[in-house]
Amino acid sequence: MKARVFAFVVGSLLLAAVSLWVGPPLSPDTQDFVLLQLRLPRVLVGALVGATLSISGAAFQAVFNNALATPSTIGTTAGATLGALIALALDVGGGFFGVSLLTAASFGGAMLSTLLVSGLAASGRLSKNDVLLAGIAVTLAVSALASGVQFASDARALVAAAQWSLGQLPQVGYRGVALIAPFATVTLVGLLALGRPLQNLAMGEDLAQTQGVNVARLRFGVLLVASLGVAACVAWCGPIAFVGLIVPHLVRLLIGPSLRALLPLSFLGGAAFLVVCDALARVALPGRELPVGVITAALGAPALVFLVSRGRRE
Repeated sequence: MKARVFAFVVGSLLLAAVSLWVGPPLSPDTQDFVLLQLRLPRVLVGALVGATLSISGAAFQAVFNNALATPSTIGTTAGATLGALIALALDVGGGFFGVSLLTAASFGGAMLSTLLVSGLAASGRLSKNDVLLAGIAVTLAVSALASGVQFASDARALVAAAQWSLGQLPQVGYRGVALIAPFATVTLVGLLALGRPLQNLAMGEDLAQTQGVNVARLRFGVLLVASLGVAACVAWCGPIAFVGLIVPHLVRLLIGPSLRALLPLSFLGGAAFLVVCDALARVALPGRELPVGVITAALGAPALVFLVSRGRRE
């Protein structure tokens, strides 16, 4: 087990480091600028986003005891999409503290949807399945509102919304790193701190309550802490599918279901996975670049089919 964990950690770090050099050949005149101002901040943002989505997905699967639970399940991604669409439809410009109004609107929409479902979870009157259904209902309702906004938007807003919804990492400089890093840190530290009660909850609600776990409060804490980081990631990069669903399953296959190892390794594995996907997006089409969300979907969908078929055989 220790050897596998060590190999996983070293392999993830090496993949992330090598991906920095993937791309068109660099000329001596532009090498420093491309590496330090384009690729390195892109790798760092990709690592933060992938890590946050992955550890959040692992925590959601544990708190709902559902292998298909992700941050999208409770409306976080749908809320971010609605906020972004409203900002694009209104053609708002400007920003504050270096954050565009599009990013702020997306973050606000994500947090409003999350707080609605988290408030229901905190009430203690709903079971985990009820909270999950409430999240799905919020997602559907917000998605319907987003469709209405799209219907009322002009062609410019529709094109911009389509580009945003594919999920992309390109940027110049480290503003994205500075924006996402505090939220990703809160998510990492918060979920790791909740690792032990989550492990107790995985053994059953009744047993967890006998161990002194307040199940309703735990669900609220996980939803809020995880969604805070996810909202920041989606607001900055757009929705990136499958990372929070697939990576925790792959890590679970490697080291087993123990959340004490699953959460930190999902964080590391998610970082490496998204950085590698972004490197593939840079070289998949000669002379052009794909949105990273296209690559994660292309890899994640077959992986999901494999995991489902494997689970049925077992």
